[in-house]
Amino acid sequence: MKFSVFQLSRIGGRAMNEDRMGHCYTRESGLFVLADGMGGHPEGEVAAQLALDTICALYQKEAKPTLQDPADFLSNALLAAHHQIVRHASQKGMLDTPRTTLVAAVVQGTSATWVHCGDSRLYIVRDGELLLRTRDHSFLEQERPGFTEFAPVNRNILFTCLGSPSKPILDIAGPFPLLQGDKLMLCSDGLWGSLSDAEIVQQLTDNSVSQAVPQLVDNALRAGGEHSDNVTVVAMEWETPEAFAPTRDSADSAMEGVFASTLQAGLYDSLTDDLDEAMIERSIAEINAAIRRSAGKKA
Repeated sequence: MKFSVFQLSRIGGRAMNEDRMGHCYTRESGLFVLADGMGGHPEGEVAAQLALDTICALYQKEAKPTLQDPADFLSNALLAAHHQIVRHASQKGMLDTPRTTLVAAVVQGTSATWVHCGDSRLYIVRDGELLLRTRDHSFLEQERPGFTEFAPVNRNILFTCLGSPSKPILDIAGPFPLLQGDKLMLCSDGLWGSLSDAEIVQQLTDNSVSQAVPQLVDNALRAGGEHSDNVTVVAMEWETPEAFAPTRDSADSAMEGVFASTLQAGLYDSLTDDLDEAMIERSIAEINAAIRRSAGKKA
């Protein structure tokens, strides 16, 4: 697997950066994750870090060196992250739970599969065109049955996220075949809320990811002004030409069975050491049991 990857997070005009990002890979598979802790609830940065840590821990456990089913992995990992956040709040006796959005992609073989919950987005750009982007889980982006009467008001409000009392709604897509030069980008709303899709596509088309990402982040911060949101981006270029070798983070450099990772440092890095693997295993077991029960009812 050959790819270039560049990631960057800036605090903007906020008191704290509640975004988290990271990627890890084997010789034959790669995982890219971005979480945006939600303001208005306590410890958004903790929710985002827990989501990142949980999904990456599960990936490093299950990619041998590939995932058997990337879509199933992403679905289970997202729900396991949700359970970790809820348990964290319960253990601390919190009256309100930390919450976060999430977008994660697995690149394996010659295709990408992704999951998202909330309004952190994934974009795929090819030959100067926007092939696709995720649709936010907001009233603005999606018409929700029973909520039409609220459409004119607060349409940017999210109707799902990780860490909320209700089970998160998630969208999974893929596998989507990748071609030479395709660029896949994950970003928080601090970026797309300040820049148009056209500007995002233009920057990714005209530049390598190592050049485009800093420019996009700078432009978003400038457009957001002194009260700019946190801006976080992880972007990957598939099968990068050798001209970009100095900036390439290639899975070819990883030995068989050895994981490489570049996880964003944050205030809550210590949470990685505190991840309860037994809890994660129980979460997966609970999810699989629920799926089996659901399948039995349909039958």
